[in-house]
Amino acid sequence: MMPRHNAGPIITMSLSFCGNDNDTAAYNVDSGVLNNGCFVDALNVVPHVFLLFITFPILFIGWGSQSSKVHIHHSTWLHFPGHNLRWILTFILLFVLVCEIAEGIVSDGFTETRHLHLYMPAGMGFMAAITSIIYYHNIETSNFPKLLLALLVYWTLAFVTKTIKFAKFCEHGIGLSQLRFCIAALLAILYGMLLAVEVNVIRMRRYIFYKHSREVKPPEDLQDLGVRFLQPFVNLLSKCTYWWMNRFITTAHKRPIDIKAIGKLPFAMRAITNYVLLKDAYEAQKKKALVGLQDTKMIWRVLRQAFGRPIILSSIFRILADLLGFAGPLCISGIVHHLSDEHQAFHPQVKMLGVYFISSQEFLSNAYVIAVLLFLALLLQRTFLQASYYVAIETGINLRGAIETKIYNKILRLSTSNMSMGELTVGQICNLVAIDTNQLMWFFFLSPNLWAMPVQIIVGVFLLYYLLGISALIGATVIMLLAPVQYFVATKFSHAQKSTLDYSNERLRKTNELLRGIKLLKLYAWEKIFHKSVEETRHKELTCLTSFALYTSISIFMNAAIPIAAVLTTFVVHTQLYEDADLSPAVAFASLSLFHILVTPLFLLSSVVRSTVKALVSVQKLSEFFSSEEIGEDHSRVVLQMNTENSGKYQTIPLKVINRKRPTKEGWQKFDPQPMQQISVTEGDDVFIKVTNGFFTWTSDGAPTLSNIDIKIPYGQLTMIVGQVGCGKSSLLLAILGEMQKYSGLVYWNRASDAETTEEGRKRGSVAYAAQKPWLLNRTVEENITFGNPFNKQRYRAVIDACSLQPDIDILPQGDQTQIGERGIILSGGQRQRISVARSLYQQTNVVFLDDPFSALDIHLGDHLMQDGILKMLQEEEKRTVVLVTHKLQYLPHADWIIAMKDGTIQREGTLKDIQNSDPDLFELWKTLMNRQDQELEKEIVAGSKTALERKNLRRAMYSREALLKTLQEAEDEAEDMAEGDDGDNLSLVLRERAKMPWGACGKYLSLAGCLLLPLLILSQLFKHTVMVAIDYWLAKWTSDAIYVKNEVEKGNCSSTQDCYFNHSSYIIVFSILCCLGIVLCLITSIAVEWTGLKVTKELHKSLLNKVILAPMRFFETTPLGNILNRFSSDTNIIDQHIPATLECLSRSTLLCVSALAVISYVTPVFVIALVPLAVVYYFIQKYFRVASRDLQQLDDSTQLPLLSHFSETVEGLTTIRALREENRFRQKLLELTDTNNIASLFLTAANRWLEVRMEYIGACVVLIAAVASITNSLYYGLASGLVGLGLTYALMISNYLNWMVRNLADMEVQLGAVQRINNLLKIETENYDGLISPSQIPPNWPDEGEIKIQNLSVRYDSTLKPVLKNVNVHISPGQKVGICGRTGSGKSSFSLAFFRMVDMFEGRILIDGIDISKLPLSMLRSRLSIILQDPVLFSGSIRFNLDPEKKCTDSILWESLEIAQLKHLVKALPGGLDATVTEGGENFSLGQRQLFCLARAFVRKSSVLIMDEATASIDMETENILQKVVMTAFADRTVVTIAHRVHTILNADLVIVMKRGIILEYDTPSILLEQRDGTFASFVQADK
Repeated sequence: MMPRHNAGPIITMSLSFCGNDNDTAAYNVDSGVLNNGCFVDALNVVPHVFLLFITFPILFIGWGSQSSKVHIHHSTWLHFPGHNLRWILTFILLFVLVCEIAEGIVSDGFTETRHLHLYMPAGMGFMAAITSIIYYHNIETSNFPKLLLALLVYWTLAFVTKTIKFAKFCEHGIGLSQLRFCIAALLAILYGMLLAVEVNVIRMRRYIFYKHSREVKPPEDLQDLGVRFLQPFVNLLSKCTYWWMNRFITTAHKRPIDIKAIGKLPFAMRAITNYVLLKDAYEAQKKKALVGLQDTKMIWRVLRQAFGRPIILSSIFRILADLLGFAGPLCISGIVHHLSDEHQAFHPQVKMLGVYFISSQEFLSNAYVIAVLLFLALLLQRTFLQASYYVAIETGINLRGAIETKIYNKILRLSTSNMSMGELTVGQICNLVAIDTNQLMWFFFLSPNLWAMPVQIIVGVFLLYYLLGISALIGATVIMLLAPVQYFVATKFSHAQKSTLDYSNERLRKTNELLRGIKLLKLYAWEKIFHKSVEETRHKELTCLTSFALYTSISIFMNAAIPIAAVLTTFVVHTQLYEDADLSPAVAFASLSLFHILVTPLFLLSSVVRSTVKALVSVQKLSEFFSSEEIGEDHSRVVLQMNTENSGKYQTIPLKVINRKRPTKEGWQKFDPQPMQQISVTEGDDVFIKVTNGFFTWTSDGAPTLSNIDIKIPYGQLTMIVGQVGCGKSSLLLAILGEMQKYSGLVYWNRASDAETTEEGRKRGSVAYAAQKPWLLNRTVEENITFGNPFNKQRYRAVIDACSLQPDIDILPQGDQTQIGERGIILSGGQRQRISVARSLYQQTNVVFLDDPFSALDIHLGDHLMQDGILKMLQEEEKRTVVLVTHKLQYLPHADWIIAMKDGTIQREGTLKDIQNSDPDLFELWKTLMNRQDQELEKEIVAGSKTALERKNLRRAMYSREALLKTLQEAEDEAEDMAEGDDGDNLSLVLRERAKMPWGACGKYLSLAGCLLLPLLILSQLFKHTVMVAIDYWLAKWTSDAIYVKNEVEKGNCSSTQDCYFNHSSYIIVFSILCCLGIVLCLITSIAVEWTGLKVTKELHKSLLNKVILAPMRFFETTPLGNILNRFSSDTNIIDQHIPATLECLSRSTLLCVSALAVISYVTPVFVIALVPLAVVYYFIQKYFRVASRDLQQLDDSTQLPLLSHFSETVEGLTTIRALREENRFRQKLLELTDTNNIASLFLTAANRWLEVRMEYIGACVVLIAAVASITNSLYYGLASGLVGLGLTYALMISNYLNWMVRNLADMEVQLGAVQRINNLLKIETENYDGLISPSQIPPNWPDEGEIKIQNLSVRYDSTLKPVLKNVNVHISPGQKVGICGRTGSGKSSFSLAFFRMVDMFEGRILIDGIDISKLPLSMLRSRLSIILQDPVLFSGSIRFNLDPEKKCTDSILWESLEIAQLKHLVKALPGGLDATVTEGGENFSLGQRQLFCLARAFVRKSSVLIMDEATASIDMETENILQKVVMTAFADRTVVTIAHRVHTILNADLVIVMKRGIILEYDTPSILLEQRDGTFASFVQADK
């Protein structure tokens, strides 16, 4: 019912405020001016004019001169009471004023002349309302409350004038049936409420009329320059539209976003604040709980109590948004229905005060009104939806921060036995942080759907039933029946994902082992074995990925096909059930929109259920973790208030058997067997630590690891703990520190001797502890040494000198400010060890525990550390208590107290003299093992031995890494290259490149799909969307024809029965064919995109693994392991699982947007004109968002890595942290890292909401423009109502797809970075494995004799580096035992690597049994030789696998090799024997035992040539001597080349080679070389005695 016939007269009508009608009612004032409607309306204009007149000069002229009384950084200080209420009331006011304007225009359309007074006051009121809120906002943020007087006057005048109008309406009998009456009443109430808000502000803050106002301070966050996340502080409009993000996102286009740009979190959102919330809730629930044990129900109650309220608010927003979402279908139905109606337009019956009054029903009969209401409903719906998303995600992020903090606090109290016995691993704890906390976060994000979805489904089905009757229920049943299928598919999908993850973890574990042991694998030619192992796991992973892809395809297919099937079923049944079925365009397209709405929650259901299940599992894991056993509290240690009267007595006892202040040390022979005074340590201040009757274990149900421990550690003295490998020396230190579980006994700490803990009662002080396995942080060298202590330059220099670190620091690019990487990856083992010891020396604690600090150091460095670090710095200068675990028995004369251990018990305790007297056999054994004089080394020897090799390796690594990075950067695309290198002149070019899509990587990805899949992918997508449009177009034609026939029948224009009956059959057939075709194409496209992804990921991983495993060693030496591993982990995962889904979503949303715009433009061509400005706005929004989103996404990922690293570092160094009492500092660091990660996540969330709000608003504008254009086209140019419905249906869909198009474009841009990085790695050069001699030409037993000839050999590590071996000539006869010695850095290791062609032999050659090794196939060469490296490498699996991965040897050979390596008894005692488990890295064996396994591995190969590269460095001397004898006998007929760590081990060799700086210095038998008194070898032997 539209007033179309009035279109002509409107043109001739004149304008006047009160109208020019023939009757004079509008100007009649006989009954008083207030009884004249036009005058009352004019009176209502006065307040609005007043406000506009008063505020405009202040806003636009004088505002710059106003100054705030309180200076704050951000102009967002909202401090007036009732702030949010004012904004809400203003929004409602604006909506009501829009309705008043529309009502005035509609009612004025029935008069002969225009009456401006019907809508002009409302228009002025609209302007005034907007002005009022802008004016108020400026007053509030600038803190200038006196200007509130203007608003007070305005609200008063507006309330009075609107009340007068309402009273006059009542007086003239105008009631609720008239819309204008209702609007006047609402406006009077709203103005009254706004007046009350204003009065409340003035009253509470004592503004304007009061002499002294109340002072209000701005929140600290707003005074902090670092807080840039302003969402909690901005006004309601900015909150809803994220307006405050505009500057942030546009700035990102000019300058990359970094941590500094995102600033700090507001205090209320920080991890500590949320942790306190969680902790309080936790404590409250624990008090309520009847049982003390933690269970999952209690954790859920805790989470609900701490974070439940925001989720309720989010759920309310979500339900409101979903209900408003139904406005779209209803408004489409209303618009199309009115356009389809051929009846004459209604004419209002009520005319009073000279104008017409219309009812709400008559008002809503206007199609334009419905279009405007639809626009407003869409704006409100999208705003509520985004608000719901934001509140839920923010709550999830806050929850994540709180749980991470709680997990960390638990870690700091974890029992060490949980870690050492494998009950909890670093990986499991990191999974809790990386996966389970995120699962809970996403559950909180999706949880509002649990309440919103049922409401949406119920309302949707009800509306469908209202439109279509019983047939709607049939269509809904189709969806409902398919929903369980979708849930089944989602469950299978989840299982496939879990299986994929399991195999992915297994593959990564194997890849990690492969990369960590790559040197050994290459030396033993085992690459193919491990390559095959990784490929087997990858094949299983790909099988799971195929299932994953299949279920993903089915899910995508069902998502697209179910609405088509439901619509087809519904319309076919509807037309068959009812002969006079109403299949008008209004019903058809409203139903179509409702089906699309109804499908969404049913598909979301599977995600919500899956997320809920994952959250339940995560809470279960957290519950188990929180109930894990904690370390024993300090009550298990008794701190004695020891007798201070004896403090002087102990000092008179001559305990020291040597004078450390002199450079000379007394040797073993100096110990006279004459009786000496017995030393007894009394329980006074003389004893620092005492353990009595101690039984300690790692597991509560296991046998004691340490038994009958009764020891004393004297105060201020050097105590040494000695014993064979695996006797419990390290365990004893940890037991004293309280890290082991105690069966019985007591550990006493002398409180009087530790000033730091005198007030803490039973708590011990901090202990400087250096573990056997060095533990370092991923920080600078300086930070690792100072370890949170104040920097003292003098002390720092002394520690550096004592540990001989200065030459190493000089090599590093940034000196001691160089980041050393995770676990100190850029450093050698010795350098890591010395930094670890340096940290202990720097700490100003009373006691220092050093666990085998010399294990990775050569004798010269070890002696320097002992002399300058331990004896001089710790003992002489600082008089600190030192406990030293060591295998270096030559240092025993320096010990004030010795503890000898054997098999977990104390063998002997006392001074060296005590042990000589009480156990002469043990004393003699020590003398025999050492057989040397501990004399002072000459300064030249000490100075010349400072780990030159380590430093050379480090220098080489730094140099080569720079060269490699340069090469890789050249291979990078231009944008990344310039972003890395240029920050000056080319900044603008870099910024332009940042905005570009990585089309190169996209092309690479698609090209790998092949010539069959790629065309199928593209064509199927195009055909699918063409058919989709065809389906909807046919529906429009069908319904338009049906309504046309119906209207013709009603008019009586049909001449025959056939003309009066509409036949649906032909339409149903075509519609059914199109729908079936669409369903088939949906299946084809979903399969095509997933199979494309599968093929690409299979090819990329295969190429990557082949390339990396064949890369030369220098690639692994110069590229951080983490970088390579990331290509196999995160990048491969992105290509496996994320890119296919993103590609499908991007192509679908893009094609849907294009088809929607095409349909709308076809229906109303004028829409194209309006599309241009919208397209420009859209272009700039997506351009700015993509750059900001990519930066924020990378920042979110990059800030998570340090957080996870901090967790893993803490777990690995837990004993050191607890020993030093540094828990609080590490806890504070955790809070900083958590907050940094959370602020990045929050900014990313806000940026996503910023985009979505703008896309939704653009979509709403598209709907409004399309609706107005369609209505106008239909009214005046006869456009079919079916096409109007088609255009509006597509317009409604477009906002979602606009948003997803930009989001997926941004995601694809980030994800293609993975393809780019892998592609760059594929460009590296590989080793040449082919030889000039074919394998058939090589004797099968080569080398059978072991003769080696080296002729003019020169070797370098890289073509850009200097030679490390120069013109070396050596001849080694078959079966000779050759020892190679020299200072570190002399070229010994390079010499050994040359045999395996691991280095560049650019001159000369090596002949083994007459064959030039450079001509041999590389794998054959390496498989025929044996080597034992200095660093032991074991792989996870069985002992059998570690000894013989090729499965060539019998058990007897394996047992023989274990017996030779002194391991037979150990392995026999293990469950499974040869099949006993070896954990990752061999962590379940000690360092010495791991080295022995490596020796056994070399014996298994039985090669004629064996190279031992300092292979006994980690073994105690007793075991080493046994092994040396065994090697001489077991390899009596083989050639053995030994690179000596201890010179005395090669004294029995047939030939000795002394090297210096890459050349051979001396070359002869040991006896001849020893005769040369001034020779280098003789000096080495003399020094090693």
